[in-house]
Amino acid sequence: MIGRARLLLAALCLAVSGGRAAAETVQDGQLWINTTLFGSVGDLAFFAEVQPRFGNGISQLDQLILRPAIGWKVNERLTLYQGYAYIENRDGTGPVRFEDRSFQEINWKIGEISGVKVSSRTRFEQRWQSAGRDVGFRLRENLRFTKPLTQEKDSVSAVGWVEAFVALNDTDWGTRAGFDRVRTFVGLEVPIGGESTVEIGYMNQTARASPGGTEVDHILSLNLSVRN
Repeated sequence: MIGRARLLLAALCLAVSGGRAAAETVQDGQLWINTTLFGSVGDLAFFAEVQPRFGNGISQLDQLILRPAIGWKVNERLTLYQGYAYIENRDGTGPVRFEDRSFQEINWKIGEISGVKVSSRTRFEQRWQSAGRDVGFRLRENLRFTKPLTQEKDSVSAVGWVEAFVALNDTDWGTRAGFDRVRTFVGLEVPIGGESTVEIGYMNQTARASPGGTEVDHILSLNLSVRN
């Protein structure tokens, strides 16, 4: 009887410790570098983006994203895009996973509130991964706030934004419907000539991980935006 009680107690301790491990928060320091070319010809707009992301303490290439899109400028404040993204996921835990992604995007310059420029980017994604056969649908909403630090024309600006990701369905390659991740950024936007800018700052990414855990990434983010 005592032996059975000890076995039961050991099993309960193992279950509790396993549950804690599954639900623990995993943290990482990362470096994301993004270069994007923006352009337009009349009402036709386009962009092309290259983004390598380094993780595991900035020791390895975790992900590479190539993302072009073409769009239509409805007016000076609203632009609609159709785009495609090619992604390589290299987290070091297995073979490279490839993703093809179609997306539709709405860029909206909402306006200015007390000197702060507010804009929105809404993106609807259709995702195919090499690890499965299902199509994953995801909705992303980004709200961006920019405020010049001086009255000069080419002033450095303070920037902050937040982006929420919601998965709309389950897939056989691991996505679960509901909250997917949220990203927040604070930093500076520096003009480098014409309308081109460099943006540098800190990004926090909090993502849902399987099974039941949370991933928190602390990211140094460098963004070069070249505009013609």
